[in-house]
Amino acid sequence: MTSAAMNLTSPPSLREEVQRRLTRLNDARLRPRTAAALTLQQELELRETELSFLEAEREAISSRAATAPSDAEAFVAWFEALRENGPGQNDPLFPWLAQEASLEEVAWFLAQEVAGEAGFDDLVALTQIRMPVRPKLEMARNYWDEMGRGREPGMHGPMLDRLASDLRVRERNHPIVWESTALGNLLVGLAANRRYAYHAVGALGVVELTAPARAAYVNQALQRLNVPAATRRYYALHATLDIKHSQAWNAEVIAPLVASDATLARPIAEGALMRLNAGLRCFERYREKLRKT
Repeated sequence: MTSAAMNLTSPPSLREEVQRRLTRLNDARLRPRTAAALTLQQELELRETELSFLEAEREAISSRAATAPSDAEAFVAWFEALRENGPGQNDPLFPWLAQEASLEEVAWFLAQEVAGEAGFDDLVALTQIRMPVRPKLEMARNYWDEMGRGREPGMHGPMLDRLASDLRVRERNHPIVWESTALGNLLVGLAANRRYAYHAVGALGVVELTAPARAAYVNQALQRLNVPAATRRYYALHATLDIKHSQAWNAEVIAPLVASDATLARPIAEGALMRLNAGLRCFERYREKLRKT
């Protein structure tokens, strides 16, 4: 794939094919196995596709990222303001889910969410490699929470799996839109490539920053539809816990990094905006599919 092929105005069929290819790459390099899943030539070609995809995503938000301040305190304030003014924030999809969506419509939404879930615990683990001590320690604390503090029932990933299982999300065989796949591929691409390590810091930080409000709406939808508390625990938990995670990430990861090197403000800003922009693209597609304004 050339850079031209990865232009964000490319036909949906091409973008869908690109995301299928990147999903294959991510499965090959992340899933434990005893033999190589790809030849070196295949991996090289897929990594070139990934680079083209990530650079197209970066270019799409570069002008706004350039406005981010480089002073640590000012940058954190700019970053936290993304909760209100970032791409995709306060999208009408979520109040509609909370107040009106049917169980089948919520299940379609959850199918997309599960498809775009890249595993926050693994993303943090990849991102923290050789980071400075203070950010690394906060990432470790975040990872420990994601892992249920060493208790299987508290692990966040299996909570989402349980929700999908209890609502038979996968058995409904809802087609997955390419925008959802692209969201997961974006996060893995940033975390798995050290040249984008600071982009990953911004992307993961903005997930923690913006997830609580959306999670609260989804939890309301599930509660309205009489989904048991144990089943909807993933969203109930993230509606509150991520507020604390965000505060700690901004204070212990982002602020120290930018204070130590002002040039890191730009890639952190780019990563945050790349993640938000990918989310906005999902929300717009979801509303189009569900025919909601």
